Amino acid sequence: MLKTTHCGKLRREDVGTRVVLAGWVHRWRDHGGLIFLDLRDRSGLVQVVFNADVNEEAHRRAAETRNEYVVQVEGVVGLRPEGLINPNLETGEVEVSADRLVVLNPSKTTPFAINEEGEVGDTLRLKYRYLDLRRQRMQRNIVLRHRVTTYMRNYLDRQDFVEIETPILLKSTPEGARDFIVPSRLQPGKFYALPQSPQQVKQLLMVAGFERYFQIARCFRDEDLRADRQLEFTQLDLEMSFVDSQDVRKLIEGLVTGLFEEIGGKRLQQKPLPVLSYADAMDRYGSDKPDLRFGLEFANLTDLLAGSGFGVFSQAAAAGGQIKAVRAPGCAGYSRKQIDDLAEEAKRHGAKGLATLKVEEGALHGPIAKFLTEAEMEGIRQRCQVENGDLILIVADAPAVVAEALGSLRLVIGQRLGLMAPDVLACAWVIDFPLLEWNTDEKRWQAMHHPFTSARDQDWRLLDTDPGAALAKAYDLVCNGMEIGGGSIRIHDQELQGKMFAALGMSPAEAQDQFGHLLEAFQYGAPPHGGIALGLDRITAILADEASIREVIAFPKTASATDLMLNSPSPVSARQLTDLHITTAE
Repeated sequence: MLKTTHCGKLRREDVGTRVVLAGWVHRWRDHGGLIFLDLRDRSGLVQVVFNADVNEEAHRRAAETRNEYVVQVEGVVGLRPEGLINPNLETGEVEVSADRLVVLNPSKTTPFAINEEGEVGDTLRLKYRYLDLRRQRMQRNIVLRHRVTTYMRNYLDRQDFVEIETPILLKSTPEGARDFIVPSRLQPGKFYALPQSPQQVKQLLMVAGFERYFQIARCFRDEDLRADRQLEFTQLDLEMSFVDSQDVRKLIEGLVTGLFEEIGGKRLQQKPLPVLSYADAMDRYGSDKPDLRFGLEFANLTDLLAGSGFGVFSQAAAAGGQIKAVRAPGCAGYSRKQIDDLAEEAKRHGAKGLATLKVEEGALHGPIAKFLTEAEMEGIRQRCQVENGDLILIVADAPAVVAEALGSLRLVIGQRLGLMAPDVLACAWVIDFPLLEWNTDEKRWQAMHHPFTSARDQDWRLLDTDPGAALAKAYDLVCNGMEIGGGSIRIHDQELQGKMFAALGMSPAEAQDQFGHLLEAFQYGAPPHGGIALGLDRITAILADEASIREVIAFPKTASATDLMLNSPSPVSARQLTDLHITTAE
C-alpha cells in the first residue's frame, strides 16, 4: 500500500504517529514559509503542513502542486495550534507535519471545481462523470448505496434467502414496457431481450424448490426517462414459496423500516405501516401512491351538488362523473393570478377548469357562489371541514380526470404550504388493485401489474363476466408520494394462468409460443409463491435526500437516453452489422 492510513481517520489519539498518506489535493494555500494542503481520499480530509524550516525540499515540492494533484505525503500527526481547530472536520483537531511529498500524478485544471458543491450544469457533470464522482456529495451517495445493498443482503441472509443470479439475455415477451432487444449472431434473425425484471425466471426458481430467492438485479426498459426512471435500473428482487400477501409484506416491512432508521437515520411517520386499498387511496388522494406526510384529503361532493344550479357540476354528475374538492388552508387571500395558476395546473392534468370558493367570516364567496343554495354551501363547509381563510378547490369531471387533476393540486398546495416534511418518511402499503385495466387504444384488457399476478380467490369467476371488477393479490409499497416497491402473489396453477392469458386476449397458441416454458413448469408441482421488487435507486435517493435517482447512480444516462461520457449510443461498423445479419434503413 502507498499509504499507512486514511486521511479522514486521523484523530487526537494519533498525535505523535508517523503516517504515510495518499490522495488528492483538495485545497492548496501558500503562506510563505508554510504551505497548507487539504488532502482528500474517500474517507475524508486532513490538513497537511509543509514548513520550509523543517524540510525545504518537501516545501518546494508542495509549492508546485495544485488542486487535484495525486500525491503521497509522509509526516507526523500533531495537534493544531490553539484557536485553529476546525469543528466542521472530523479531523479538525489534528494536522500532519510533512517532511516528504511525492507527486504520483499531476492534474489539468478540472472543468468544474471538485472541492465545492456549487451548481454545475448536468451536461458538464455527465460528460466528466468520473470527476463529478470525486465530489464529496457524490462520494457520500455512492457509499450510501453500498450500505443499502449490504444491509439488504445481510437482512435477507438472516431470513434464510439464497442469492441467485438470473440471465441477462432472455426472451422477448408481450405486456409491460418496451424491450431492449439483442440480435443473435449464431441464430440469424432471432433476438434476445434484456430483462425488464427477472419475473419468469424467479418463478421458475420457486418451481425448482429454492423457496426463498433474492437478487440485486439489473433491469432494462426502453421508455422515456424521468427523475425517478432510467433505461437501466437496479431492484432488490425476491420470491418466496408457501406464503400469502401478509407474509411478504411483513418481511419487507421489517427490511425497509430497519433500513430507513439504521442506515438512513430517518424517522418513520407511522409504524406499523398503514394499509390502504387502491380504491380508498384513489378516492381520498387521487393517487395509488399518495404522499401521506400531510392530510388534505378529498371531499366528495357529487351527491350534494348533482342537482346544482351550476351547470358544470350537474352536467358532470349526470354523465357519471364526480365532483370533488380539496381544502387549501389559509389560501383565501390568493390573488387572481395565483388562482389562475392553479386552474392551469388542473387543466394540464386533463380538467376542463377549476372552481374555487373562499371562506371568509364563515361564508363561502366566489364566482360560483351565486349558483349554490344555502344548503349546498353548508354541505360544502361541513364536508371540506373548512376554517376562515381557507380556499376550496373543486373539480368536476370524469373520475379519472378528477383524481389526476385534484391529486396534482393537492401536491402543489402541500408543497407551497411546506407540509411535506423532508425529514419524515410516510410509508404505506396499497393493496387490492384491479387485476386488469382497459386499453382503449387496443380495445382489450391488459394486466395492471403483470400477467402472472393472481386474482383474489373469490374473483377468478369474474374474468368470465366482469373482468374489470376482479381484484388482484397485489401490493405496492409507497413512500412520500413515490412507489418504491411492488409485488404480488403469483399464479402457480396452469389452468388459472391460461385463464389469465385468455382474459388478456391471448389465444392458446400465442400463450404457448410466448410462455410455454412457464405453463409446462406449472405441471411439475409448482408451489404457491409470491414476491416483490424494491427500487434500489429510488430508496437510495430518498435516503440521500436527492430529487433524482441520477444522483445515486454512478453512471446514469441523460434525459435523452445518452451517455455523454462514453458518447453512446453510437454507430457500429458495417462488419458488425453484417455479422449480426442486420441492415439499417435511412
